[in-house]
Amino acid sequence: MSASEDLAWSLPLRWGALLLLSLIFSVFLEWLGLPAAPLLGPLAAAVMLSMRGQKIKLPKPAFVYAQGVVGVMIASYLPHTIFQQILSDWPVFLGGTLSTLSAAAFLGWFLTRSKMLPGTTAIWGFSPGAATVMTLMSASYGADMRLVAFMQYLRVVCCAVIAACMTRILGTPAVAQSAAHVISPATILTGLGLVLTGSTIGLWLNIPAGGLLLPMALGMIARLGFSIHLEQPFLLRVVAYAVVGWAIGMRFTPDILLHAARVLPRLLSTIIALIVICFGFAVVLAHIAHVDLLTAYLATSPGGADSVAIIASTTQVDMPFVIAMQIARFFCVLITGPTLARFLSRRTEDS
Repeated sequence: MSASEDLAWSLPLRWGALLLLSLIFSVFLEWLGLPAAPLLGPLAAAVMLSMRGQKIKLPKPAFVYAQGVVGVMIASYLPHTIFQQILSDWPVFLGGTLSTLSAAAFLGWFLTRSKMLPGTTAIWGFSPGAATVMTLMSASYGADMRLVAFMQYLRVVCCAVIAACMTRILGTPAVAQSAAHVISPATILTGLGLVLTGSTIGLWLNIPAGGLLLPMALGMIARLGFSIHLEQPFLLRVVAYAVVGWAIGMRFTPDILLHAARVLPRLLSTIIALIVICFGFAVVLAHIAHVDLLTAYLATSPGGADSVAIIASTTQVDMPFVIAMQIARFFCVLITGPTLARFLSRRTEDS
């Protein structure tokens, strides 16, 4: 038995520490006035425990169903006119989507050319908006899956933290979310039915990111096709946010960090560069689309669609615009990401 195993805490102690730290960090972030505290607090707690070798293996269904809650939440914010909005302002949405994707693709290609990372790792690691899908697919195209996962979730964490701080800097107050809000039983059952149905199918078929995509798709059909009102209990969202934060934070294992330590400064600087470039796009987008700067920043943020949606839902921004832009880019990455990664990889190998 190794020394690390000798020092390993019992499972109840690890869970107790995770819950306590999650609560402390969440309350502290809430006290600071930062949004998405139910996500960022548990995420920070999970990273801390994981770095100390006290990792907790979350059951896969827990993460899948938590994604389902977030997927239905995203669908619940979609206005009935979302497709008309995208079509009527298609130059804005096309420009906003392509600008973020182009910046991420260029920086990924630049890191690949610098030979700081093996094979096509950097290209896959910088594909924004679909962290799970890109991570799972990367191993089939010569990338180091551990480093891809590290890059993907490091970028998601950086974007989530900076986006949360931006809401504070720009002076946009957090939206108070009351647990006392009464929701009809029929509405609760409808939302739970969509989560359970979509996530179960995604889990059963082992679809990459199916826990998020299928409930979101079902929610979009219910919301846009049948005008069904979707709303979720406050406590359910808090639990789902915590599980998502734990699942992301627990991926930051000591082995992955040691493996990535040599290139960590370059990765961080490149991720920050991507965020800064996207902020520049946001300034232009805010002027062209006539939205506030925070709305434009969240819309162009290269983080995950789920984490951005959580942050946007707790701030006073144009939620439909943010979700529409993020969803447009999300599906664009799903459709074009693998092809773009293969193309850039061949260009790098041929040069």
